[in-house]
Amino acid sequence: MLKGFRDFILRGNVMDLAVAVIIGGAFGKIVSSLVADIINPLIGATLGKPNFGYIVLHIGSGAITIGNFINAVIEFLMVASVIYFVFVLPMNHLMARMKKPDAPAAPATKTCPECLSEIPLAARRCAHCAQPVA
Repeated sequence: MLKGFRDFILRGNVMDLAVAVIIGGAFGKIVSSLVADIINPLIGATLGKPNFGYIVLHIGSGAITIGNFINAVIEFLMVASVIYFVFVLPMNHLMARMKKPDAPAAPATKTCPECLSEIPLAARRCAHCAQPVA
């Protein structure tokens, strides 16, 4: 029972996933800092407020903080764009360069020397002119 658990934990996929989660958490902190320390002050310089947290919709006695949602969407879009342009796009380009071109498929037909029509490779006579084909 423990051997199966050990084999599961030490498989490459589980270790890769663990590393990805740890790096993803650290990367999330970097992007959060980018949004909070650079993007929001730029927004504040143009709009007068440092972030969208001030946008609140009051319904009855409750308050819906739409601005926090907008901040989260901006942070998500930043993370997604950085992941795509820094990791996914270069990796796809690299994989395309490393991929070997497929070998051309073997022809399934041959040309009849008499009438120049296409016939199957295994044919001994042309179906069009009935001439023997080598």
